[in-house]
Amino acid sequence: MSLASLADLTLDQWQSLDLPAARRFAQLAADRVGGRVSLVGAVEHLGAPWHRARIEKDGREFALIPGGDVTLGFDVDAWQPTPGQLADYAESLEEGFGYGSDLKAHLAELVSPRRTVTLATVLMSVEDVDLTELPADMPALLAESGARMPSADEWEYACGAGAATLFRWGDECSLDRTPYEDGTGPQHELSAFGLRIAYDVYRTELSSDVTAVHGGDGGEAVCGGYGNLLAWLPLATANRNPFLAEFVYGPDGEGICEEFSTRHVITLA
Repeated sequence: MSLASLADLTLDQWQSLDLPAARRFAQLAADRVGGRVSLVGAVEHLGAPWHRARIEKDGREFALIPGGDVTLGFDVDAWQPTPGQLADYAESLEEGFGYGSDLKAHLAELVSPRRTVTLATVLMSVEDVDLTELPADMPALLAESGARMPSADEWEYACGAGAATLFRWGDECSLDRTPYEDGTGPQHELSAFGLRIAYDVYRTELSSDVTAVHGGDGGEAVCGGYGNLLAWLPLATANRNPFLAEFVYGPDGEGICEEFSTRHVITLA
């Protein structure tokens, strides 16, 4: 496999490698950033074997996220909510919550549309990291360690790995309890790339896109008693929650910036 740079590795190329070749590529990436390979293995995703690689650098674990032309977003028009989801949303409306009678119209305001984008291969931290500065000051702080924040597209792809479903595990969620109560639910499993991501609605992850937040709503829906489906939706892969983003990046968000988190991303060359 001939690449102009490590960043040019596409998902198809990565998936076509056997494990020894995948280990060799992971070692090249580790050498490039001054880290060490801590894991190379395979899991099943979208009905096929899926490579995972981790690189440890400066005490932090990073997952290798191959790029190329990748599919992101959620097709709301093609989505068919289950009777249980519709009933749960209707109950939220009766309780005074919800955002209009049409669940699909509400969801369309929250998620990014289905589309194809081109991404470079990167290393992304397995765990999100609490902010220690205001969001506007984080890029400069991360740059001191050779890292940056993910773009919104990079975050979404690292979470869903191209899955077309509402959540990274499928279209359904446990409607008899909230994700906060569901201590053994699918949100606690690692993503296909091996990240702990979209796992806790009390988290709110930031990317370099100031119009989006990811992976949680700070517990707003759970604490507010909005209903179980509305409590799960912040974990939807393509949910960019523009209404919460407006608050986070507004004057009221500055006082609680320590409640937010982000991912460290290392660009490969």
